[in-house]
Amino acid sequence: MPYRTDGTAIDAPVRILLVTSRGTGRWVIPKGNVPAGSTPHAAAAAEAEEEAGVIGAACPTPIGSYRYRKQRGNGASLMADVQVFPLAVTTELLKWKEQHQRERRWFPLHEAANLVDEHDLRDLIRSFGASEFNAATRRPGMLTADARSGGRTAATEKSRVSHMFGWFQRLLPKKGNFFELFEAHAVTITAAADALSRLFQGGGASADHIREIMEREHDADNIIREVLQTVRKTFLTPFDRSAITSLIGAMDDAIDEMQAAAGAVDLYEVTEFEPEMRDMAAIIVDAARLTAEAMPLLRDVATNGARLHELTERLVRMEGHADDIHDAGVKRAFKQYGGGDTMKFIVAREIYKHLERIVDALEDVANEIDGIVIDHA
Repeated sequence: MPYRTDGTAIDAPVRILLVTSRGTGRWVIPKGNVPAGSTPHAAAAAEAEEEAGVIGAACPTPIGSYRYRKQRGNGASLMADVQVFPLAVTTELLKWKEQHQRERRWFPLHEAANLVDEHDLRDLIRSFGASEFNAATRRPGMLTADARSGGRTAATEKSRVSHMFGWFQRLLPKKGNFFELFEAHAVTITAAADALSRLFQGGGASADHIREIMEREHDADNIIREVLQTVRKTFLTPFDRSAITSLIGAMDDAIDEMQAAAGAVDLYEVTEFEPEMRDMAAIIVDAARLTAEAMPLLRDVATNGARLHELTERLVRMEGHADDIHDAGVKRAFKQYGGGDTMKFIVAREIYKHLERIVDALEDVANEIDGIVIDHA
């Protein structure tokens, strides 16, 4: 499922690329059979390039599956199962194989969902980085007074504390802007992950991609510094102080390892990347996207607990998949270089190490979010 975001904001709208089918002209996502010797996500990326003329990072972990009835050439109509892999589009080709056989068009999530026929596919599209859902979760903090309740706060109403305590509460230092800082940091992670994916796709402009990762990491450093200062200065915090510092720390670990991976590529002047490296980079892109979706939901954990659990569950599953890819990649590198070119193996192993640590850090983010949900939902 090819997608892109319109801008870099935390709630930037997501668009899905659909193509028309050659037989009926209805709107579908690019899909096809998995050739012998290929992996499902690689086959999905190849179909997207062939049918829709787009190239990008295909996450090896599917977001789900759906069924539809496929008309065969012999007249039979058989059920087919389709796994859906997110493809973060980086390049749109001007010419591609089936451009004269299909129409391609970008749609907002809700329009794309309404245009496809399969109900399960509609649900998958609607649940994919729904910025409308994120925006709907934004609301004033629990300690913000509501004019309709006569100046009483949501927390006051819920706990039935006295008006005098509410008056005293307003004299205390205000809550810090932790949610805005979480979201800003998630934006840097997403941008750095996109740059990392472009770097690992190879080609030119590697210096620009490395530089962007370094700049994003510096932005993240400024954000975590502000979070830590705000924690010390703020009397009332939305979560336990240790939960705030652990969450932002795990997020910062992820982007620090992105910087380390880019630094290793730069130091050793690596220009060619193994398929497993590109697959891990694609997982990182999707994991960063899920992290960015989760941050605004923390503003109302009680309401959004179920969705947060869905996102963290997927992040944990992706980390397990990334471990398998990491092991396969290191094994391949050992077989290829271990006997005759030890230095190449050492370099490859170091890059794999940083990629694995990025995914591990994003799993840590998921675990921290789960802890917050358990405490506050």
